[in-house]
Amino acid sequence: MQGWQMWDRRKEVLALCVCLTLGACSSVGSYHGPVQCAPYARQVSGVNLRGRAASWWWEARGHYQRSHRPQPGSVLVFRASSRIPDGHVSVVRRLRTRRRIEVDHANWVGGRIEHSVPVEDISPRGDWSLVRVWWAPAGSMGRRAYPTYGFILPMR
Repeated sequence: MQGWQMWDRRKEVLALCVCLTLGACSSVGSYHGPVQCAPYARQVSGVNLRGRAASWWWEARGHYQRSHRPQPGSVLVFRASSRIPDGHVSVVRRLRTRRRIEVDHANWVGGRIEHSVPVEDISPRGDWSLVRVWWAPAGSMGRRAYPTYGFILPMR
């Protein structure tokens, strides 16, 4: 390979790395494409709330029961933070243990819908106020802790 070809190849690799890095930022609120967590959660759960995901907890008051215990079909509401400025919502799919559930959600990994994603309660009181979420690009539980409000229960 000649010198200029090697330089072009390095630029291609660098461009790919930049794209992958930007894609990894999607879960922190920078991805505003066609797949969003709130419309997905509304469609899957039947919880008919609108607005920023973080506002769902307060919007649910008086309309839906809220809880600090997960139930299949309930919506886990993440608080707004520097990592997720609009918050996030996930739909509980399955209870695994007292401190581990599986959720379905959209846009945790930018532009993707994910199913059966592990979420772990790491709150000191076991009240699901602080969680870690599986990070598919790394193939492991995420290292970051995310504060949550709790669970919105759909009407039965």
